[in-house]
Amino acid sequence: MSDFRQMLAEIRRPRLLIRAARFGMTEYNRDRDLKRLLASDGPASPERAVPQLIAEEQKLEATRQAGEAGYSLTRHIEILIALLSELRLLPRSEQAA
Repeated sequence: MSDFRQMLAEIRRPRLLIRAARFGMTEYNRDRDLKRLLASDGPASPERAVPQLIAEEQKLEATRQAGEAGYSLTRHIEILIALLSELRLLPRSEQAA
């Protein structure tokens, strides 16, 4: 598995977007939110959820940078909240592998 923390450290997003996501982490409920964000029947393990969340966040970032009308700031923040929260659930060996 790739080093998710290193990859996230290298991406650049607007500071306000990241701050909003960090603030929202306190209200994150993986049973409720992950199911809705990934459109799955039940919450996936963090090992499965993180790559899916990364892919979704990259799509949203491309849409944001292109200035497309379909960009949803709310969804982007929700995905970042889930991504940051799920990263905390990964075992240390998965985070640095």
